[in-house]
Amino acid sequence: MNRGSTYFLRLTVLLLGIAVLLLCLFALPWMAKEVLTNSAFASLVYPVLIGMYVAAIPFFIALYQALRLLSLIDKNDAFSPRSVHALRVIKWCAVAISSVYLVVMPFFYLIGEKDDAPGVILIGLVFIFASFVIAVFTAVLQKLVKSAIEIKSENDLTV
Repeated sequence: MNRGSTYFLRLTVLLLGIAVLLLCLFALPWMAKEVLTNSAFASLVYPVLIGMYVAAIPFFIALYQALRLLSLIDKNDAFSPRSVHALRVIKWCAVAISSVYLVVMPFFYLIGEKDDAPGVILIGLVFIFASFVIAVFTAVLQKLVKSAIEIKSENDLTV
């Protein structure tokens, strides 16, 4: 992989991180303020907002690990134990995000029932399944990289 594509991936990761950071700093507090005007939803929306802030922590950890993985690729050190560790951390961060939204999902359901908006439930499901797909993908990638390292070390020993 050439440096241009890794720079593009880094830029994409950074833009994604900035977008989520802006969401956490501006959009979620605005939503919390709007909920204060309608106190019937306050007890339902606040757990969802807290869940979103909690899910942001493993999200940013996973973004940092993705940047570390891209720097390992730039150094031609993609098949190393450090890359396996980065993939493992990304996998567990994705599982944590999926778990947080799974815990918050009943509140999405109650908000959808109270506001008569079934699309709110789909938003919660998208967060859960997207994180789960990322966890499965990184687990498969982690196994592939680990087996490639083993094959590489066996070939180095036979030569």
